[in-house]
Amino acid sequence: MIATIERVFILEEAENIASMILQSELADEYRSCLYKLQKDREAQRLINDFQKMKDKYEEVQRFGKYHPDFRTVSKETRELKRKLDLHETIAAFKKAEDDLQKILDEISVLLGRSVSEYIKVPTGNPYFDSISSCGGGCGSGGSCGCS
Repeated sequence: MIATIERVFILEEAENIASMILQSELADEYRSCLYKLQKDREAQRLINDFQKMKDKYEEVQRFGKYHPDFRTVSKETRELKRKLDLHETIAAFKKAEDDLQKILDEISVLLGRSVSEYIKVPTGNPYFDSISSCGGGCGSGGSCGCS
């Protein structure tokens, strides 16, 4: 790959954008919530318990409803997941993580659309995926009207 002035400029601008993101309030909030989550013993215990329960659940899922512990493991997994979701520190971290991810998705879409509206940007977010005229990968050869 040949380095050109234009490529160097693009890389510098990308580094500037990354620096702005890292210095943003959302990134600060994310780091703060991550630190609190890592220091919260109860949250760490819940996460560890959930990971163990998830392993049990995956084992039970191999046999489905025919496994003798299917109902109890499924119920316990749902209950533990609910406890995890309702824990204050974990919920705050998830919200901060989602907020930061939304900004990153928006930036990705803006960058992609500035080059061409047909560039596919994998955001994992149906809102951003539906902005394009096709939604990506229709496979109908243009018969859906996206051509």
